[in-house]
Amino acid sequence: MSSNFGSMPLRYRISIDRKQCMECGRCIDNCSYGVFRRDGDRILINSRKCTACHRCLTYCPRDAIMLEEQPCDYRSHPVWTRAVRESIYNQSRTGKIILAGMGSVSNLPIIFDHLMLDACQVTTPPTDPLREPVELRTYLGKKPSRLDFKQKANGDVELSTELAPNLMVETPILLGHMSFGAISLNAHISMARAAQETGTYMGTGEGGLHPGLYPYQDRMIVQIASGRFGVNIDYLERGAAIELKLGQGAKPGIGGHLPGEKVSADVSKTRMIPEGSDAISPAPHHDIYGIEDLPQLVRSVREATGGKKPIFAKIAAVNNNAENVVAVARSGVDAIAIDGFRGGTGAAPRVFRDHVGIPIEVAIATADKELRKQGLRNEVSLIACGSIRESADVMKSIALGADAVYIATAALAAMGCRVCGNCYQGLCPWGIATQRQDLVDRLNPDVASKQVANLIHAWTLEITELMGAAGINSIESLRGNRDRLRGYMLDEGLLNILDVKSVGA
Repeated sequence: MSSNFGSMPLRYRISIDRKQCMECGRCIDNCSYGVFRRDGDRILINSRKCTACHRCLTYCPRDAIMLEEQPCDYRSHPVWTRAVRESIYNQSRTGKIILAGMGSVSNLPIIFDHLMLDACQVTTPPTDPLREPVELRTYLGKKPSRLDFKQKANGDVELSTELAPNLMVETPILLGHMSFGAISLNAHISMARAAQETGTYMGTGEGGLHPGLYPYQDRMIVQIASGRFGVNIDYLERGAAIELKLGQGAKPGIGGHLPGEKVSADVSKTRMIPEGSDAISPAPHHDIYGIEDLPQLVRSVREATGGKKPIFAKIAAVNNNAENVVAVARSGVDAIAIDGFRGGTGAAPRVFRDHVGIPIEVAIATADKELRKQGLRNEVSLIACGSIRESADVMKSIALGADAVYIATAALAAMGCRVCGNCYQGLCPWGIATQRQDLVDRLNPDVASKQVANLIHAWTLEITELMGAAGINSIESLRGNRDRLRGYMLDEGLLNILDVKSVGA
């Protein structure tokens, strides 16, 4: 049935400089969305299929291709924006929920950008990391409130306090959970190798563990989500830690969604679901209908794995964040990952991605403050995730109260992702968010793993320098040290919530 809308204004316009173009056809070969096609001795363009993935621009040997964003727009209006109008047009034409990828694109202030880090000058000298040790090693898990010792008959002293299992990371940067299915096996292998090289850990996401990742299992945090895809005792025993996914920042209150187009034979086998079927996780776990049920699940998982592995829980950052964090901390988990509303995803309803949840900066600050108030801060580690874009964001997250951070979109960008936001289509031309084998083969794990490792190394070096400038010689001294932050152009209410002073104070 035809619609009354006619042709929409182009989102992107692709053009070719015909004087420069040598008609080699590399743009046709590289574009998985079908923007280019050959007609005789000419290359024709369909700009409506363009997602601004930049693959054609990157591989054009003559730089003959140009991309223009929004070459023609609707009449401007402060309320009825282009995005609002196009959502209405799409839904009135299809009657369906609009899916979107990556994190929120809402034009809201980013709090990280309004927090300034401290540096020492005259009254307190800075630390020189080149000549003085700066400790970045981080332990994730429960810490004892006190240590007890006993003396043996021969006079030796030994520790009598039983220590909970912890993960030791050489840098406070972990690679976040992205499932096999949402991203390709080559992308998973690349991140696993990077985690191994940098002494950190990688999350498997909720899609099970492909046999190709078994060599790196000692660097894996395996995830149990509400759909229980790929979960069995072998899966749990292979991970260095286990994470219960209770929520996700990009879609709080609902379960995960992997479109059937991305459920290949390999994904089907790993997730233990039919090939080509949508993998939709329910909103709650089938055995958690109240907070009193969570401790039972934690105990069950701990008993199944012999109590040898730390157990994490991941929740979405929402309005009653502090209350949720305290409730989860009392359930017996060893660490809590809090995912802010700008967190990425392969596929989420646009309305959830852009309108539900709260920023990670507020979530971490309120969680840390409430845990300290209730005497629970040493009972659980906090991991911040959702739009960690650079080393300064890592520093600010830890100063607000986190022990470490998860990065995900940044890791994808390190592998070549252009953040075009069309992951759910399964046509990623960079071989990252796709299961099409010809596209997957474009991503070389040897190269991509080195790029991710380089990113982690670079951020770690910058964190070391920032800590030295602030006169801090250990991550433990930075954690929750809000005195090292100052708010710039933030209102008094938000400063009070963050427990951060204004610049000049």
